[in-house]
Order: sequence, then C-alpha cells, then structure tokens
Amino acid sequence: MSLTDQANTILRRSLHDELVERLYELIVEGSLAPGNKVPERALCETFGVSRTPMREALKVLAAEGLVSLEPNRGAWVTQLSLAELEEVFPVMGVLEALSGELACQRITDDEIGHIRNLHEQMETHYASGNRPEYFQANQHIHEAILDAARNKTLSQQYRVLAARMRRARYLANTSNSRWRESLKEHREILAALEARDGEALARILKDHLANKFETIRVWLQDSEEGTERQAKRA
Repeated sequence: MSLTDQANTILRRSLHDELVERLYELIVEGSLAPGNKVPERALCETFGVSRTPMREALKVLAAEGLVSLEPNRGAWVTQLSLAELEEVFPVMGVLEALSGELACQRITDDEIGHIRNLHEQMETHYASGNRPEYFQANQHIHEAILDAARNKTLSQQYRVLAARMRRARYLANTSNSRWRESLKEHREILAALEARDGEALARILKDHLANKFETIRVWLQDSEEGTERQAKRA
C-alpha cells in the first residue's frame, strides 16, 4: 500500500480512529518502513488533515510501540525486536489457545457461519495473491474467535498484545511457503471450530502462532545479518 493509494480524504466523523487505522496499515504493510522517519507533513496532505490530529494519532501508535516520538526530531517507525517478540509470542499463544477453548463452549451457529464466510474470503484472496486483503480477513477470524469466547479480561489482554504483534504477523506470511501453510492451518482451525472441539482448536491456534514466530525469527535474523554485512562493507 503506497501513500498515493491512501489519497482519499478521511471522514471527519471518525477522524481519529480512521487516521490511526490508516497509519497502522502503512506501518504493518511496510509502506512506512522500520527505522524510517514518519513524513508527517506529506501524510497530512495525503489524508487532508492538520498536524494536530496527526500528532494525536502518532501518540496512540507510540503507546503501542509502533513508533517512537523524539523531541525536535519527530516520529520514527520502530524496528522489530527479536527479543521483544520472544517474550510476546509465547504469551500470545496461551491467550490464543484459551480464546479457542472458550469459543468452542460459547459460540453460536451464526458466529460460526460468519467465520466460515471470512475463511472463504481469505481463500479467495489467497488464490488471487492479494496479501493485504488476506491479512485483513485473517485478522477478522482471530478477532471473531476472541469475541466468541465472551471473556472481557481475555479480550483486553489479547488486544494489547495483538497491536504490538500485528506487523510481525503480517511479515510472517510474506514467504509463499509459509503463506500456504498458514492457509492450511486456518482450514484446520475452521474444522475444529465447526466441531466445537475446544482442545483441538486450542492446540491448533497455539501451534499456528508458534509457526508464525519461527518464520519471523528467521526473517529477522537474516535481516540483521544482512545489515551487519552492509555495515562491514561500508
């Protein structure tokens, strides 16, 4: 997603939420790359907003660790940290597993039907190679399972960590082989959910996240090694 793709002006009635979400998308999908300065003035022109709402939106992203705010230097997209992900992913795996187990106890037929529709959309996006739309449908599935668990404490903790992990989860599907495996795992998720097999769904969701982490771990290590090689040549 490029800056020019975001050119439509944001509706005033939902300015703050829309602006935060647009910035999220630019960071998660890599248009605003890790380690780069956020071009506030250009983004204000692109979205048709003033500096004040832009800075308020950046404060939200800073609180969730996606950007850092530096006095007199503006906002910068934070680098993905392997050390941080090694802490967050296992905790998120436990929360994912619990959400699946509880969802199987409490989910309605209509909610399963909604998740099935989301899965079908995801299959379509995979077939057409549309990663951003695939990722959105993917995220909606995980959120729908969480909602079906009907546990406010779980939901609050999950969403805090999910915001920090969103970029890593997107990057985990940039490999074609991992993308294919991820879709296969989502088919297993849907099957376990339809069977209301909480134990199986908990295991699948936990393994699903662990596989994503392994992919992103390798990606980060390769990226760090490439940066080190460039620095030595310089």
